[in-house]
Amino acid sequence: MVKSINFLLLLSLLAFVPSCHCKKKIGGYLYPQFYDGSCPRAQEIVQSIVAKAVAKEPRMAASLLRLHFHDCFVKGCDASVLLDSSGTIISEKRSNPNRDSARGFEVIDEIKSALEKECPHTVSCADILALAARDSTVLTGGPSWGVPLGRRDSLGASISGSNNNIPAPNNTFQTILTKFKLKGLDIVDLVALSGSHTIGNSRCTSFRQRLYNQTGNGKADFTLDQVYAAELRTRCPRSGGDQNLFVLDFVTPIKFDNFYYKNLLANKGLLSSDEILLTKNQVSADLVKQYAENNDLFFEQFAKSMVKMGNITPLTGSRGEIRKNCRGINK
Repeated sequence: MVKSINFLLLLSLLAFVPSCHCKKKIGGYLYPQFYDGSCPRAQEIVQSIVAKAVAKEPRMAASLLRLHFHDCFVKGCDASVLLDSSGTIISEKRSNPNRDSARGFEVIDEIKSALEKECPHTVSCADILALAARDSTVLTGGPSWGVPLGRRDSLGASISGSNNNIPAPNNTFQTILTKFKLKGLDIVDLVALSGSHTIGNSRCTSFRQRLYNQTGNGKADFTLDQVYAAELRTRCPRSGGDQNLFVLDFVTPIKFDNFYYKNLLANKGLLSSDEILLTKNQVSADLVKQYAENNDLFFEQFAKSMVKMGNITPLTGSRGEIRKNCRGINK
């Protein structure tokens, strides 16, 4: 009887205990105010270093945005993409989607170093990636959003996950959609997040087949504007020039806007994975048209989809760790 009274008393007391972060939470255990007490200047520090890097090299914005994407699609948003090879770890940097193309690691290093001086062992590398992706978007003219925070860093990497989970430029529409669905993302997220190709570059090797042998018959992709294709062939030959860079959006290559979708409607999307959004599925084609017509609608959905992507199986609580150096697990 005494035990039951004590239990009831405990319940009544708990009813008056404020729940500290419940209203602030977005997507599970992550919430934008996570560092407000432990490292109040964290977001300001990330933003200032990203701004400096993008001012020095505008292409860096797309590179940092891509790093977050390539991180989340492997083992969740846990900074596994940042790990160098050591001991039992084989770096994801060696995978096909990342080798010779993933970049921006030195910017993340600089941010981490500054944050370790400001508030040691507090801000995770995974959260740095999420913040840098948002800041890169804003700095190039795109939308802003409150980044849910509180991720922790992985203790390992997965090169096989990197090779298999990240959508490839020559994947079929269904393969890409399946890869998104396996991460809890849908067709709206697929079309909206593909809009990140409004900034950045792609290598000749990523779209060469469209220029010379799209279906295995030795012919160019008939869905690609032929004048545009001829222009691309001048710098992307049948062999050689693998690393030659081409802007993904030839109209406003360093401005985050909806020209990516307008280019698709003009049959001037660079990658096969871009073009199939318009030609292989009616739902995605309709979304492409909507975003091409309405920049605000695209911005609104892009922000929502980035929050959703950033919540792919994060490590929270006591799982993982807060790395001191983003390139290696703590000793």
